[in-house]
Amino acid sequence: MTTVQRSRLKRRLLPLQAAAFLQGVGFWVPVEKLFMNEIGFDAASIGLMAAAYAAIVPVIEVPSGILADRWSRRGVLVLSSVALMVSALLGGLSHSVPMYFLSALALGVFFAMYSGTMDAVVYDTVLEETGDSDGFERQLGRVRLVNSAALVTSALAGGALAGLAGTRTTYLVTVPFVALSIVALLRFTEPQLHRATGTTSLSAHVALTCRTLTRGGRLLPVVTMAVLAALILQLLLEFGPLWLVAPAAPALLYGPYWAGLVSALGLGGLLAGKLDLDRPRTAAAVAVLMTAAGLTLTTSAHVLVVTGAQILLALLVVAASIHVSRLLHDAVPATVRTGVASGVSTLSWIAFLPVAIVFGLVSERHGVHTGGWMFVAVTVAAGLLVSAQAWRGARGTAPGCRPGT
Repeated sequence: MTTVQRSRLKRRLLPLQAAAFLQGVGFWVPVEKLFMNEIGFDAASIGLMAAAYAAIVPVIEVPSGILADRWSRRGVLVLSSVALMVSALLGGLSHSVPMYFLSALALGVFFAMYSGTMDAVVYDTVLEETGDSDGFERQLGRVRLVNSAALVTSALAGGALAGLAGTRTTYLVTVPFVALSIVALLRFTEPQLHRATGTTSLSAHVALTCRTLTRGGRLLPVVTMAVLAALILQLLLEFGPLWLVAPAAPALLYGPYWAGLVSALGLGGLLAGKLDLDRPRTAAAVAVLMTAAGLTLTTSAHVLVVTGAQILLALLVVAASIHVSRLLHDAVPATVRTGVASGVSTLSWIAFLPVAIVFGLVSERHGVHTGGWMFVAVTVAAGLLVSAQAWRGARGTAPGCRPGT
């Protein structure tokens, strides 16, 4: 990549990074479990709520991805911001469990429209500006970093705001920040690679997306790795705070805890650009560390130790997920890139649905440390796949081709 290309790419992605930052502002996130407890939730109902928005995502995910490929990826990201605004507003107005479920469903719509679309638009922008995908992991890492920076700062501010004005206020104050993300998105110049081959019929487009997603072969381990990585992150973000609820940690710790956890989402993005997971030894080391972090959640009751384990796990999983995202995008054509990525995300939500219910029930009856064994099982499987993929790549049998146009 030349200096001119690098400068042009940086300027072009700046509005997208601004939008990612504003979409990451969530003053309510660090105190969500406290607010839910205030309006009548317990561990089992938290699991059911997580399953509720996990259930709506598969219904919307692939259609939204196909819509992004055929209409506008920027437009779909704008719709995701609208859904996030509705979610925060409904959450702030909730006084009961059923009302909060509506907020969760709107959040599910946001996840469905955002996931896959953001990765695809960054990939195509890099490809359009530079002619290859070598800078994708670095650029996506930067998008994750600014999103994480927003999560961290709003987490710290949200904890303080909740202490001063109550947990409900944190939801309502979030709304205008998300609205500004729409302004930033409208200033972004969308790449056009997915339209380069002309418009096909909707049925043909859907058929190609489904064939690409289900063709198996060398793409299957990549899809499986992507699903497992997403599942680990979903479990951490949804249930991680329960390790603080169990020992009755003071509310003051929730802000720093959440700030540390979400900072790993951004730092993992930076790590992805430096960590060569195509090397078998590196992949094996990451797999061992992921498993060790998962095991810590089954044994330790110390808040600092558990927090450190969750941060380490999130850091490594994000780095691995960005690497896997590059492998996936390299292997599929631009015309169905968002639809396929959304399909992979759909599979992860389908997997999350029963896992969330089981985790909630197990944690309610036997405690979160017993539920932690579910983390161990998923991290072991993900680690084995990452290591196996690196070994296959070292022997010259890696899936896909570069770049995916």
